[in-house]
Amino acid sequence: MKFAIAQLNPTIGDLAHNAQQVLDAARQADRLGAQVLITTELVLCGYPPRDLLLQPSFIAAMARQLDTLATELPPHLAVLVGYASANPKARYHGEKPLFNSTALIQRGQVQQVFHKQLLPTYDVFDEHRYFAPGQGPSSFTIPLGDWGLRVGVTICEDLWNDEEFWGGRSYPRNPIADLADDHVDVVINLSASPYSVNKAQLRASMLAHSAARFRCPILYANQVGANDDLIFDGTSMAFNRQGELVARLPSYQAGLAVVEYDPIQRDLCPGDIAPLPADENEAIWSALVLGVRDYTHKCGFSKAVIGLSGGIDSALVAAIAAAALGPANVLGILMPSPYSSDHSVTDALALAQTLGIAHQTLAIGPLMADYDQVLAPLFTGTSSGIAEENIQSRIRGNLLMAVSNKFGHLLLSTGNKSEMAVGYCTLYGDMNGGLAVIADLPKTRVYALCGWLNRQVGSGNGAVAPLALGELSERVSNITDALIPQNILAKPPSAELKPGQVDQDSLPPYDVLDDILDRLVQRHESVADMVAAGHDAAVVDKVLRLVSRAEFKRRQTPPVLKVTDRAFGLGWRMPIANRWKSELKPLTIEPAEQLLEA
Repeated sequence: MKFAIAQLNPTIGDLAHNAQQVLDAARQADRLGAQVLITTELVLCGYPPRDLLLQPSFIAAMARQLDTLATELPPHLAVLVGYASANPKARYHGEKPLFNSTALIQRGQVQQVFHKQLLPTYDVFDEHRYFAPGQGPSSFTIPLGDWGLRVGVTICEDLWNDEEFWGGRSYPRNPIADLADDHVDVVINLSASPYSVNKAQLRASMLAHSAARFRCPILYANQVGANDDLIFDGTSMAFNRQGELVARLPSYQAGLAVVEYDPIQRDLCPGDIAPLPADENEAIWSALVLGVRDYTHKCGFSKAVIGLSGGIDSALVAAIAAAALGPANVLGILMPSPYSSDHSVTDALALAQTLGIAHQTLAIGPLMADYDQVLAPLFTGTSSGIAEENIQSRIRGNLLMAVSNKFGHLLLSTGNKSEMAVGYCTLYGDMNGGLAVIADLPKTRVYALCGWLNRQVGSGNGAVAPLALGELSERVSNITDALIPQNILAKPPSAELKPGQVDQDSLPPYDVLDDILDRLVQRHESVADMVAAGHDAAVVDKVLRLVSRAEFKRRQTPPVLKVTDRAFGLGWRMPIANRWKSELKPLTIEPAEQLLEA
């Protein structure tokens, strides 16, 4: 018999469109001779629906859409559809009003309903806010000759609690162990597992371990696409009972694969195995291109606008946008000030020409003079400083928002994670935008990604062609030897808000800063740990102070495309009014704007 895995890209709340994707996949699976189709977690409403789940009309509409879909699906195909179902005994038992569910649909109606048992509340997940946990084990039987194939059903987190793999449990129960004790023949999993660096490899290792441990094949269907800040890479997989990978769908694109089950061997047969991205940089690039494309289109935009400074951050964002939306749909705005170097302007123009994006120049010198004149009576007797520098950034932010408003373009902000962490950014200035594209990339990763991108394009490597870089590669070969101009990569980073300014006037070198931030944000290390690793105690102290005091800025940033397992956004929940400084020197409270802002 044959199982089909549908790796789908739902849009949150678009019930009819999502149902149509399931129907199209079901018809394809039926033509390919499959008996069972596996879709993804909450595919009918899209994941994560968040507080849409608090609206009774949304839940009722989902139930109606599921009933309609059931009548349209091929009648002999067993289709597993993820959706949110009502908990009829919620008030009686004091439980949450919903279940995160999977419906088994066949012969025009829902035959069984299975509920997710493990509800995550870490990082970006908050499923206990909406759902009651299901009770298992959950399974159904498919007639197969003179016996029945027993299929165990799990949903995403249900597979993430194998104590042998993790060295301990996060929940009291292990649903896959319960299914093994119940003697199922195959385990399936409907998932919506967001992307982060190296997570595809982690999932594969976990699934392989569980399949081998319990001597039970596993078929894993993962959502693809981006919804708000979360990017889903897909990378759906199947493992045989020895824990060997037998099938894998491509990452970052919707698709369908059929995996055959051999009833004599009682195991999955080898199928097509799509390659993974070659390295971290290719995976991150692919994720960000997908994230920009989906966020733009799902929010109803078709074009984007970007401030081009001639620096590496805006260059990378422009390249991502051109790949995601097409160069014709990206507008770059140059906004030089009297402090802008000639090479910043020429580098920005060279980048725009290489990418093939439209560009306009709006000089801000006259506007700066107007601000100085208006503020002169109030600022008399004070020294020029951060306030005056930040006016430049806020002028640029206003101009970019005006262009966005006038033409209906999505403004993409260009700040990186290093700047966001320490507050080296300006509220209502360079932080303006509808999407923070690279705000989960440390500065050192920005450089690494740009270097990788130049090598890929310069070598004509086809790995990036499916991500709309094919036409850019051809264009680059006719103009220059690099997608990101070499001068942008070589010059010292600078906000250019005063003469001769470079980032390292205010910050440690980025390799030092990023290592400290990684140890603080990702690994939760103590000051003592960082000092033991070779960092200067005074530098660590300064960085920790800046991170703490910049929280009020991060709270006001646009949505951040998440590519690490600790991004600023929903997974980072730090208080703003906060004096926890147990490992720091005594703190003198001062206005946060005066600590550091560029």
